[in-house]
Amino acid sequence: MLYDWYQHIYFSQPAFFGLLILIPLLVWWEIKRAGENQATVVFSSVRAFRGLRSWKNFLRPVLFILRLLTLCCLIIALARPQTRNDEQLVTGEGIDIVLCLDISGSMLAQDFTPNRMEAAKNVASEFIDHRPTDRIGLVIFSGESFTMCPLTTDRNVLKSQLFSVQSGLLEDGTAIGSGLATGVDRLRNSPSKSKVIILLTDGENNGGLIDPNTAKEIAKSVHVKVYTVGMGTEGFAPVPVQTATGVVMQREKVNIDEKLLTQIATETGGRYYRAKDNESLKGIYDEINRLEKSKIEVSTIRRYTEQFFPFALAAAVSLMLELLLRWTVLRKFP
Repeated sequence: MLYDWYQHIYFSQPAFFGLLILIPLLVWWEIKRAGENQATVVFSSVRAFRGLRSWKNFLRPVLFILRLLTLCCLIIALARPQTRNDEQLVTGEGIDIVLCLDISGSMLAQDFTPNRMEAAKNVASEFIDHRPTDRIGLVIFSGESFTMCPLTTDRNVLKSQLFSVQSGLLEDGTAIGSGLATGVDRLRNSPSKSKVIILLTDGENNGGLIDPNTAKEIAKSVHVKVYTVGMGTEGFAPVPVQTATGVVMQREKVNIDEKLLTQIATETGGRYYRAKDNESLKGIYDEINRLEKSKIEVSTIRRYTEQFFPFALAAAVSLMLELLLRWTVLRKFP
C-alpha cells in the first residue's frame, strides 16, 4: 500500500530540492566546529578517567540529527508533494451488433483448433472485448434459430452465454434464412444509427421457415448491414460422428454457399469473408472491428491532493523535540 502511494507521488515545486545542498554543508560545519571546540590536555595515563563519559555525551549528537531531519522534512514540504487521481469519462455513439452463429453438427469439424465451434467462440469473445461502448447480442441457429442473448452492454453475461453454446441445443440443419431473420428482428427497433450482423456459417441453407433472400430483403428494409463469414477449409474436413460403436472420425466435404453469402453481404452494405483456419478467422474479426468504428470521446479529469502536511508536521515535531532536549536534559550550564 505504501509502495503504491510512493509510486503516485508528484512534486509541484521540485526546485526546492536544491536546498538539500545545505545538508552536507551543515554536516561539514558541525564536524569542523566540534573539532575546534576540543581542548587538548596531556596526561601520562587516562585510566583514571575511564567510566566518566556520561549518557548525555552519547545523546548530544541527537540534537544535530534532529536539526537535519527538521530541515529535510521542511524542504520536502516546500516542494509540495501531491497525489494525482485521474478519472476518465467515456462517452460516445455505439453500434448495435448481433453475432449470428451456426451451431450445426458440422461445426464440430476439426479443420480448426480444437474445432470450428470452439474457434468461433474464442474469436467472438475477443471481438466482444474490443467493443466497450457497443450493445451486442447473440443469435444461434442450425435447423432453427434462437436468441441466446439480447442486445446488452454486460460483457460478462454475453460471454457466459457465448461459451455455454454447444452443438445439439437446436434441431440440426443449416437454416441461414431463419438465423439472419432472427438477428434482424433483434435490431429492428434499435434506436442506434448503425446496426450490424456478423453471420458465421460452415454450410449451405437446407432448412428453416424463412428463405435467406427474404431475410436479406428484411435486413435491407431496416438498414442492417450484414457481414458474412464462411468457415471451413478447402476440400474435406474431419468430423466426429456418433455411431453404435462410439464416436468415429469421418472426412466430409466442405460445402459453403459462397454465392449466397456474398450476395447477402454485398446487398446489405457488408462484406463476405472466407475463414480457412484459426488465424484467418481472427483476422476477419479484426478487420470488421476496424471497419465498424464507434464514436468514442474520452475526457480525463485530473485531481491533485496535497500531501505536504505530514512532512510539515514531522518538521515541527522534530524541531520541538530538539528544543525540548536542548533546554532540559541536554542543557549546557555555564
